Parts: sequence; C-alpha cells; structure tokens
Amino acid sequence: MVQRQQRQQRPERKARLTAQDWADAALTAITEGGVAAVAVEPLAARLGATKGSFYWHFANRDALIEAALDRWAELHTEGTISEVEAEPDPKERIRLLFTEAIRSATTDPLEVALLVTSTHPQVAAALRRVTERRVAYLRQLFTDLGFPEPEAHRRGLLAYTAYLGHAQLGHVTPSVLPPEESAEFRAYLGEALEVLLTRHANTPDPGPGPDLARRET
Repeated sequence: MVQRQQRQQRPERKARLTAQDWADAALTAITEGGVAAVAVEPLAARLGATKGSFYWHFANRDALIEAALDRWAELHTEGTISEVEAEPDPKERIRLLFTEAIRSATTDPLEVALLVTSTHPQVAAALRRVTERRVAYLRQLFTDLGFPEPEAHRRGLLAYTAYLGHAQLGHVTPSVLPPEESAEFRAYLGEALEVLLTRHANTPDPGPGPDLARRET
C-alpha cells in the first residue's frame, strides 16, 4: 500500500519535446534577434531541455533553421490560405486576405526579421519560395474574380508590395501610418482595396469569375 501511494505521488514525466517544439522556439528566436539568435544551448535552456533532445531531432543547426522556415511557411502562408479559402466569394476572399495581412503586418515582427537577414542562403531560399507561393495565390484570386491573367498577376504583385511596404513602415517608422481602428486607418485600407479591385475604364468586365460562374450553372 505504501509503495503504491509513493508511485502515485511521483510527478508525471515531462512530455518529450518534438521537432515542432524546437522549430517554434527557433522562430521565436528569429523574431527576437534574427537567424543569428538560433543557437542550440540558449534554445535548450528556453525549452527546459538538453542538447541531447536537439540532436535527437536534428543533425545540426542548419537543419533546425530549415525546419523553422518550413514552419513559418506552414503557419503564415498555407494556414492563412486555408482560412481564406473557406470564404466562397472571390472578392470577399481578397478583402479578407488583404485586410488581415495589413492588420497583422505591424504586430508581427517575424517577417521583417527575415527580410533583414535575407542574405542568409536558407532565408533567401525560403523567402523566394514563400513569395512565389503568395503572389501565385493572389494572382489566382484576381483570376477567379474575372481579371485576365496578365492583369491578375499585376494586381497580385501590387497587393503584395503594398503589404510589404506597410510592414516595413509599421516597424521602422510607425508614426507615418494612421492608428489602427481609427477612421483614417479604415479609409486608408478601403482606398487601397478600391485600387486593387476597381477595373480600368478600358478593361472590359469579363463577368463573374470562375467560382461564381460554376455556382450559377
């Protein structure tokens, strides 16, 4: 009976850290200090783990950086796209994506931290993959809305450069931007969307995008 009570009183063994736990911790380190901040011993201390836990999952530091960058793409690109795709109306998908991207651009320093370290080979490759994926998705949104392919691509690029510019201003010179939740910010956001969605006078309206056309048939 005593032995049984002693066994019951033993603290539960701590769950083993996963590769994702390490990748998330590395992303936090990148946010705080760039890629240079990704170091095994400080991360192990932060996670309450040993270096052995790290080497159980990763061969070296480069492998951890690669996993962290993959995790960034998963959370901040594929995850966002999945959320936006739940909206059936292509115009509302664009509004939702652009609005959420602009609102989060100044509160999440991770992307700016990655841009600052874009000369790092792994970061450069990840930025290229993610940028190409995002611009391709934006192009598809404008194509679904009925814009011709070349114009859809241009508008997707314009939307993405507006997002990157806003993010840069928000972290470097936030005073030039209107405060969020203010009437000025809503007007700024609305006019940016109007530029992106309004057809030029010499551009014929091709009718409903493919998504809407399929639903109408």
